Amino acid sequence: MSVAKVTEIIASSNKSFDDAVNQGISRAGKTLKNISSAWVKDQKVLVSDGKVTEYRVVMKVTFILND
Repeated sequence: MSVAKVTEIIASSNKSFDDAVNQGISRAGKTLKNISSAWVKDQKVLVSDGKVTEYRVVMKVTFILND
């Protein structure tokens, strides 16, 4: 039997939403072990002078706890 925990993180990128997700998972993996999934809860953009300057995602990251 395994037990999982869910934590919420926010990640950003100046390239795309996909890149923001990848950056967030990559960074989370440095401190969270056994990441099994992530759910993108929300997406936002920052706009300056009518152009998108930053993509942001709010994710719920699930990881399996060690025995």
